[in-house]
This record gives sequence, structure tokens and C-alpha cells, in this order.
Amino acid sequence: MRLSARVDYALRAVIELASGGDGPVTSERIARAQEIPPKFCESILLQLRRGGVVFAQRGPEGGYWLARPAEQIALVDVIEVIDGPLGSPRAVPADAPLGAAQALQQVWNAVEESERGILTRVTIAHVIAGELPADIAVPLPVAAA
Repeated sequence: MRLSARVDYALRAVIELASGGDGPVTSERIARAQEIPPKFCESILLQLRRGGVVFAQRGPEGGYWLARPAEQIALVDVIEVIDGPLGSPRAVPADAPLGAAQALQQVWNAVEESERGILTRVTIAHVIAGELPADIAVPLPVAAA
């Protein structure tokens, strides 16, 4: 799976908002904290606002904040607001003559479903806590002594 820079920045912006404390957070602060180009950050935040992930307020006390708790925002929510619905670029028409490679389509479908399942179950709160759900957590390799 490949994520666009826009999705990466959007996820980082949402994580920054979730860990930003009470009250609105300015796009400048988010851009600075996450090293996102400021104009790009503002554009992403506007898209996230239109997609219902964040709220915005203008003015001297303005900024952005999450539209719902971090526990209720899955990674897929942010990804789909930015890049549209997840899909498989590997999909081939059902009537395509694949011969001996016919089962390969099942593999691509399984990969797509696995990706969607993970991105649906992992929330912004999981990322902030640094703890993935137990059923998808992969232990990090232990370095040899």
C-alpha cells in the first residue's frame, strides 16, 4: 500500500490536533510541529473540515480541533477524506483470462481486505498511545546481542 504525501500530512495534522490539548490549534502551529509546508497544511485542514474530521473557527481565538474524539477517528476516515475510497489497484476484470495465475486475484483481494481491516480498527488514539489493537500489533524484531 502506498500513501500519498497528502495523506501522510493529513494523518500527522490530525494526530497533532488530538495531542494539542484543549482549544483550537492554529494551522501554523500544526505545520511547524509536523514540518508540513504551511500552505499545504492549510489546504489539507480545509479538506479535513469539509470531510467532517475537524472543526474550524476563524479569528484571533481561532484554529482547528477534532470533530469527534480521537478514539472515534479511524485512520481510514482520514485517508478516505483525502484520497477517496480505498480500492485495489490490482483488481482485474472477473472475466480476464488469467490461466494458472487465476488464484492471484484472490491474493490481491485478501491483501485489500487486510489493509482495510487494519486501517478501520486503528484509531488516532491508538497511534498517540503508541499501542495498536492486540489482534494487529506486530512485535518489533529484537536486536541480537
